[in-house]
Amino acid sequence: MSVQEHRKRLYETLPEGSMVLSYAGVPVHTNEDDYYNFEVNSQFFYLTGLERENMAFLAVKAGGAVQETLFIEAADPLHERWTGKMPTKEEAAQISGVQNVRYTEEISAAVGRFMGRYDIGYVYFDLYRCGMKDPDDYNAAMAREFMRLYPAVTLRDLHKACVPLRECKDGDEIALVRQAVGITRQGLERVMKGLKPGMREYQAQADFEYACKRLGAVRFAFNTISASGKNGCMMHYNTNREEIRPGSLLLLDLGAKYGNYCSDITRTYPADGKYTPRQREIYGLVLKANLAVAAAARPGITLKDLNDVAKSVLGEGLVSLGLIQDAQEVGKYYMHSVSHSIGIDCHDAAFVGDVLQPGWIISDEPGLYIDEEEIGIRIEDDLLITASGCEVLSKEIIKDPDEIERFMRGEG
Repeated sequence: MSVQEHRKRLYETLPEGSMVLSYAGVPVHTNEDDYYNFEVNSQFFYLTGLERENMAFLAVKAGGAVQETLFIEAADPLHERWTGKMPTKEEAAQISGVQNVRYTEEISAAVGRFMGRYDIGYVYFDLYRCGMKDPDDYNAAMAREFMRLYPAVTLRDLHKACVPLRECKDGDEIALVRQAVGITRQGLERVMKGLKPGMREYQAQADFEYACKRLGAVRFAFNTISASGKNGCMMHYNTNREEIRPGSLLLLDLGAKYGNYCSDITRTYPADGKYTPRQREIYGLVLKANLAVAAAARPGITLKDLNDVAKSVLGEGLVSLGLIQDAQEVGKYYMHSVSHSIGIDCHDAAFVGDVLQPGWIISDEPGLYIDEEEIGIRIEDDLLITASGCEVLSKEIIKDPDEIERFMRGEG
């Protein structure tokens, strides 16, 4: 399925008299004259396939038809000398399938023409906000300005309109996630080959990221988590500075991003190449939960149902190990959910409570975090929901403890 099909599916859900305004985003300053690495707005990318900053997409559904316009920066030879070649109208049209390509300085006039000629009752901007204290991003700022100029129009959320479309991946999207997972596998194999006590956590991170970039993943799904010992008991630890001590575990939560689609994998390795009996005992319980979730994943159930499966297995196992007295106390050592959607974003667009359908790609990530023993173990795979169950996209990334130990001995 192409981005043209993505747009067609969106238009089918919009009422007559709708306008869509989606901005790629702008570079954000860090300090002085430096910028954060640019990340394109997910809705803009989903609808256009373009990843360049300072672009906009306008679509109007009115008069029984849909009119599309793409806006890009005009090529500036002086600008290009500093920051690289800018896409031409022809290149942008070829990637996006939008044939009407204009320059960004024409946006205001184009919006004004459509607002004057058609009965536009609804305008869609990406209004996603992760937290109430987050500053407005560029799309939110532009939505606020639009509503100042056209207060009679009803503002709607493009993010929410795209969620049902993005939840189920098409064949092209699945292929990109497969590629990202394959690159992640090779990065983890490089880590296992070089892992030894005395390294710093960031050195294991560097081994992974070097391999991924060599293989064509120019970005990562999120900041790499390389957490040894007690640091493995922190969910989103990414300081990655401490020494990896003898006898400790290294929890690696990471993922290559390929074609702007994510993988999300976690593996937990013994620093010495061999799990202690206690580490293996805990590892075996987490692996049992991981396999149980994969066996249960299928169309017609929810992510909460899968989390209940993980909690049941982990709770019963912790009782057997004597760590808790009642399976309901599982939250003492397992404090997150087992799954989320994966796609353009690592935690991809999805609504809580939505029922799994073929084409969803989700994580399977049970874990146990025993602070008093400095044991943090998580095992995470990426699952593709199929008509009858699921396919473990990351099945080639070894997780059996015997296989891991053999590989780390050089026998893999």
